Amino acid sequence: MSRTPLDNLTELAREARDQAGQRLAGERRTAAQIIDQLESLQRYRQEYAQKLQAAMRAGIDPASMHNYQRFLASLDDALERARQALAAQQQRVDQSQRHWRQEQRKLSSYDTLAERRAQAQRRAEQRREQRVNDDLVTGRWLRQNAARGER
Repeated sequence: MSRTPLDNLTELAREARDQAGQRLAGERRTAAQIIDQLESLQRYRQEYAQKLQAAMRAGIDPASMHNYQRFLASLDDALERARQALAAQQQRVDQSQRHWRQEQRKLSSYDTLAERRAQAQRRAEQRREQRVNDDLVTGRWLRQNAARGER
């Protein structure tokens, strides 16, 4: 069966939708990785803050206290960068999701057109079959009437 331009458009739209879906999946994986990193940083910061609290209860010298505070500040900076990276990645996920939906709508439109075309072809074929059947019945009836007239 030969391919029509609509078949070609449908195939291209399907490929574009699939590529958009793969990109969306990749963006979601990246977001999940960033979330894991953020959670790890949060746990590490909490553990380190608990160590500082324990050291303060045990008595800590000012230099060590300063080192703890500087390290906690650097962890806070890393946490903020991770939050910003997550927000940016979420925007990429949202953009990819909108793109995938757009490609899906385009594919659905082509599929709808193809289905309408197929329905029209089926109706035309049914009408042709009905005409052939009507012609056969009419021909048989005419032959039977002609045969009765000859008697």
